[in-house]
Amino acid sequence: MSPGTIVVLLILAAIIAVIIIFMIRNRKKGKPSCGCGCAGCAKASPCGCKDNKKK
Repeated sequence: MSPGTIVVLLILAAIIAVIIIFMIRNRKKGKPSCGCGCAGCAKASPCGCKDNKKK
């Protein structure tokens, strides 16, 4: 593999890691993973987000 390919793969791996960490932190805070909230969501009941548990 060329050095350019390795650099691109490392950058992509870092981006994916940041996205996964962001999703895990949001999940622990009780925020929905879709980012749009529970109002009007078709999957609001099985979602398990904090907004749904208040109802």
